[in-house]
Amino acid sequence: MTLSNRGILIGIAGGTGSGKTSVAAKILEGIGSGDVAVIEQDAYYQDLSHLPLETRGLHNFDHPDAFDHNMLLEHLRVLLAGGSVQMPVYDYNRHCRTGQYRLVGPHRIIVLEGILILDDPDLRELMDIKIYVDTDDDVRLMRRLRRDVRERGRSMETVLQQYESTVRPMHQQFVEPSKRWADIIIPEGAEKVVAIDLLRTKIRQLLR
Repeated sequence: MTLSNRGILIGIAGGTGSGKTSVAAKILEGIGSGDVAVIEQDAYYQDLSHLPLETRGLHNFDHPDAFDHNMLLEHLRVLLAGGSVQMPVYDYNRHCRTGQYRLVGPHRIIVLEGILILDDPDLRELMDIKIYVDTDDDVRLMRRLRRDVRERGRSMETVLQQYESTVRPMHQQFVEPSKRWADIIIPEGAEKVVAIDLLRTKIRQLLR
């Protein structure tokens, strides 16, 4: 399938709290949300509902094996071919899928956002543009603390414990090295106006 008759896949990677969502929103301003579907890698976490709740919380959610690689890959191929998929809805408080789904597609532009998407060669092969958002560790940690305490009901102690035990070492082992695969690296995220404008121009060229 050639680019002219298939969808466009934009991958946006970066560590937790790097600003991937903000970058995606900035890039897509003015393009038209009706043409764009955003797929979050987090929605494709392995379903841990068969495990006790206290055991689920000890899982390493920052390792490549934490994700359902096959389902994500299949859904992206369907979307790029012009179809629709039922994307699973994930419950961050209970660490499992809710059993509900969100209908996605059809759309011409697919934005895939996630910490480990550039680490996966099968996903990289599908991408037309590969972006890495490179943000300082202390900034990312502060953002994650605010998000997890406010939105996910976690305590500061548990967030810091998880960051130290799995998030930071997995970032160093898998996430940070994956930026070598990026077509463009955006430091500090959505405030880099020139980089955002260049990406918008490239996307419009691909759409034409």
